[in-house]
Amino acid sequence: MENTDDGNEAECGLEVALMVMGGKWKALILYHLRSGPRRFSDLKRLVTGISEKVLVQQLRELAVSDMLVRHDYHQVPPKVDYTMTPFGLTLVETLRPLCEWGVEHRARITPHQRPPA
Repeated sequence: MENTDDGNEAECGLEVALMVMGGKWKALILYHLRSGPRRFSDLKRLVTGISEKVLVQQLRELAVSDMLVRHDYHQVPPKVDYTMTPFGLTLVETLRPLCEWGVEHRARITPHQRPPA
């Protein structure tokens, strides 16, 4: 990053990105929505280890940030799915290099540390 004259780092936008997708779960949720709409139950199964309460909270926050849209079909039994917005897809594309980095370095990292609980 480039330094300013007063020694502070110039803004790079990372704070903004982390504000939207910060935490353990949002990046994984976005990753699983990249290929098309998913129902809540699908996301619960795909994002292993997340509680239902936290998944609901994270989905709401992502919807408020305009990363995804919640579609309620108003039918019985209830049918709801989540779809990425074009804006959300721009963020998901930035996750691709991180995914590749993780695959490439999994063997080096995994023996030394466990993912956060």
